[in-house]
Amino acid sequence: MSVTEVRHPLVRHKLGLLRDVETDTEMFRRLVNELTLLLTYEATKDIALEQVEVETPLERTQAERIPGKKVAVCPILRAGMGMLDGVLSLIPVARVGFIGLYRDEETLQPVEYFVKLPADIADRNVLLLDPMLATGNSTAAAVDTVKRAGATQITLIALIAAPEGIANIQEQHPDLNVVVASIDARLNEKGYIVPGLGDAGDRLYGTK
Repeated sequence: MSVTEVRHPLVRHKLGLLRDVETDTEMFRRLVNELTLLLTYEATKDIALEQVEVETPLERTQAERIPGKKVAVCPILRAGMGMLDGVLSLIPVARVGFIGLYRDEETLQPVEYFVKLPADIADRNVLLLDPMLATGNSTAAAVDTVKRAGATQITLIALIAAPEGIANIQEQHPDLNVVVASIDARLNEKGYIVPGLGDAGDRLYGTK
């Protein structure tokens, strides 16, 4: 499994603002979008390109493009939705799928309640979106879901990860790529990432 912690100064700066309990909902959403943009840049660096011919104002020349049927973006509901626009602003031709999971607060296990994926997802590079890789159980379930649909090239883009979650994913899905803004210290007794940033979904949508 490949795990990339993006240490760029802009990522560090925006992540620090994101963690701050004083950051309001509007700013939190904006920061999640901006961080997703930066992480997507890293997550897509190895996507294959195709050669095309274009006409410049001066002459015809060879150029490179991402093939039309190359990327599928799958946010894990609900918090992953806050990251979707950041990816689509860079890859507007991507197809979008949705995976609805919630965490049972007693068992910390994921419960799937909705799945809608592109029909040709097996032919695409899949970007899974979830702000938090905590226990890793929800991520593993989402990877199971897209693999059942035929996907083989899968990358998780997350804002923050816990070492426990990374270890769990390494065991269950050693072929997964992970791009994250920070690997934090640990999980607490309730399964939340510490120091973390709280509940990403609640902070994105102003709920508790």
